[in-house]
Amino acid sequence: MPRLYSGQKIIKALIRAGFYIVSTKGSHVKLRGVRFGKLQTVIVPKHKEVAMGTFQSILKQAAMEFEELRKHLK
Repeated sequence: MPRLYSGQKIIKALIRAGFYIVSTKGSHVKLRGVRFGKLQTVIVPKHKEVAMGTFQSILKQAAMEFEELRKHLK
């Protein structure tokens, strides 16, 4: 099973990939970015570890593959 990432780390990676923060409500952050000519909205929970299913949903919302996001993770 791949390593679980924190919400903050995922948010920073998405920002490096061209997304920007729109709003924060409670422990969730809304980001937006243009991918393939289409506006994508992504909701990321600011948890210590984001569950695997939630992580896969974030990738789907962002229209990204894991390998592409991994390039932006540090």
